[in-house]
Amino acid sequence: MEGRSVKNWDGKVALVTGGSSGLGYAIAEAFASHGARVIISARDRERLDLAAQSIEKCGGEVTALPADVTDPQQVEQMCQQAMAVHNRLDVWVNNVGISSRGFIADTTAEDFQKAFELNFLSAVHCTRVALPHLLHSGGHLVNIGSLASKTVGRFLGSYPASKFALAAYTSQLRLELRDQGVHVLLVCPGPIRRKDSGHRYDEMAKDLPDSARRPGGGVQLKGIAAADVAARIVTACEHRRAELVIPGRTRWLFALSQLSPRLGDWLVNRYT
Repeated sequence: MEGRSVKNWDGKVALVTGGSSGLGYAIAEAFASHGARVIISARDRERLDLAAQSIEKCGGEVTALPADVTDPQQVEQMCQQAMAVHNRLDVWVNNVGISSRGFIADTTAEDFQKAFELNFLSAVHCTRVALPHLLHSGGHLVNIGSLASKTVGRFLGSYPASKFALAAYTSQLRLELRDQGVHVLLVCPGPIRRKDSGHRYDEMAKDLPDSARRPGGGVQLKGIAAADVAARIVTACEHRRAELVIPGRTRWLFALSQLSPRLGDWLVNRYT
């Protein structure tokens, strides 16, 4: 069966990993502003508590559960604690991730392992514990990918491969769970606006072209406000959409890259 669209989040429970800052915090705040009871998780207890206090000041109901989502035991414990508090889960957002910079030929197996643990395997750990509860509620599983889930760029090291894996996993989940009532959403945003944009990758990119230091590896797109992405995620869940790509016009690049890899490569080189 297919779940029904959601317009009222009152009484619903949304858990967001990596919810202490950045996009994760914005997603938690957005669901809270729509009436959902929010659970945020991250490794740093102090930052997590500050984030929870900030959401509470805006009138949201929030629970902070520290966990390292690369550890299956901690993920299981976090889910048990969430169920003990609210006895239900309606939304689970796999937001934890790490970006990188580097020549692909110099990127080691250890670099790939670290990226896959954070960007892909953490989502697998979380999905496996969340699914029984989402199946019960007919809820929403949201995986935060990237434009790099759809096309590669230069000097991004292990990042695109790990995000491609997340996209493939999400597609399989969507296909297999659709008739069981669980909504699966892949979110592929461009560069998120940050205070350290332009300087975040200085150390990793010190031996790379200047474009590698810039958000998105120098892609010619304006930074996107985290709050705007979060608002669109809530709407996408309400309408049970399969995918959210921001900005939407980048879909043309993805389509052309599939039809002609040479043309896709030329476009990537032209616009980064």
